[in-house]
Amino acid sequence: MTTKSNSINLDGKASSSPLLSSPTRQRLVTKDGHCALRPPLCSSGSWRGALGRAWLLALQDLWGLLVGLRWRWVLLAFCSSFLAHWLLFACMWYLLAHLNGDLAVQDHDAPPQGHVVCVKHITSFTAAFSFSLETQLTIGYGTMFPSGDCPSAIALLAVQMLLGLMLEAFITGAFVAKIARPQKRAGAIQFSPQAVVGQYQEQMCLMLRATNMLQRPLVDVKVSGVLYKEHEGQALHQTSLDFHLDQLGQQPCPFFIFPLTFYHPLDRQSPLYPTLCEGTSNHFELVVFLSALQEGTGDSCQKRTSYLRQEIQFDRRFVPALGMDARGRYMVSSQHFDTTHSKESLNKDCVVQINGDGSDRME
Repeated sequence: MTTKSNSINLDGKASSSPLLSSPTRQRLVTKDGHCALRPPLCSSGSWRGALGRAWLLALQDLWGLLVGLRWRWVLLAFCSSFLAHWLLFACMWYLLAHLNGDLAVQDHDAPPQGHVVCVKHITSFTAAFSFSLETQLTIGYGTMFPSGDCPSAIALLAVQMLLGLMLEAFITGAFVAKIARPQKRAGAIQFSPQAVVGQYQEQMCLMLRATNMLQRPLVDVKVSGVLYKEHEGQALHQTSLDFHLDQLGQQPCPFFIFPLTFYHPLDRQSPLYPTLCEGTSNHFELVVFLSALQEGTGDSCQKRTSYLRQEIQFDRRFVPALGMDARGRYMVSSQHFDTTHSKESLNKDCVVQINGDGSDRME
C-alpha cells in the first residue's frame, strides 16, 4: 500500500509523488503545545531505582512541581501541609506534657508544690492539637499558654513559629506564582489547525495564521519554527525557520489584536524546500513557536503547535478574517479564521488577503 504526498513547484503548479508506506509516527508536540514524549522505559528490575530517582528529582524542584500542578492538587497540598504541620506539633506538645508529668496533674491552676506546668490545660491530645492550632494561627484564646519557667516549651514554641512562617510563605508564594503564570495568557493564543502553501508576493510561501482570543493586546510578537526531520541516519535533525509578517520582515509585530498570517518563503535555501517542493519522502514535523509580551505586566508568554505533512494544504490561501460592517467598524470573523480556498475557487466577493492586504469585504 502506498500513500501520496502533495508537492508543489516554485512556478505554482501542484504535483503528486508517491511515498513509501510508513508506520504512524508519534508527534513530538501536540496541537495544543504539550510535549508528547514519554520518559524512557526501564527494565523490570530497575523500576524501583528509576522511581526513586524520579521522586528525588521531583523533590529537588519542589517549587516548580507545586506551581505546575493542577489547582485541585495545589489545594490538596495546601490543606494537607497545614494539617500535617498542626498534627506534628500537636504530637510534640503532647509528648512534652507527658514527659513533664503535666497529664497527671488534676488541676493545672493549682499544681503540686515544686511542679512547673509547661503549658496550662493540655490534658489530652485534643487539647494539644487545639494549642498547636492556636499557636500557628496566633488566635490566643487565653486558656492555654506556655509557662515562662519551662525552657522546653519556649524552645518548642519558637521552632513551631519559625517553621510555620516558612510554610506560609512557601504556600502563599506558590499561589501567587500560579495565578500570575504567563502560561494562562498564552492559552488565549490560537493557531490555525492547518498550514497552507501558496503564492504570496510572487513567491511560493508556507503560511499559517495566529489570533489573539482576548481583547487585551500582546506586544513584540515574533514567530519562529524548528523543523524536525530525519537526516543522514540521525533520528531527528533540527533546523530553524524564520517566519515573516507583511513588510515587517523578521522584526517583531508591535501590536497583536487581530488574526495575523505569518509566512516562510519556500526558496531553495529553505529547509522545507526539498520536502514540500521536490516531494522527498522523509518524515518531518514543523514545530512553531509564538513569543509575545503582555502589555500590562511585561511578562513573556509562549504558545506552541506543530504541523505534520498531512496538515499542510497545497496551492491554497487563507480567506480574510478581518472585515468591516455597515457602520465602517472592523470586525473579526471567527468562522473564517482557519478557512482556506484554492486560487481557482475564489471570486471578487471573497478576495484572499494576507493580514490587511487586499479587500476588506467579506460575503
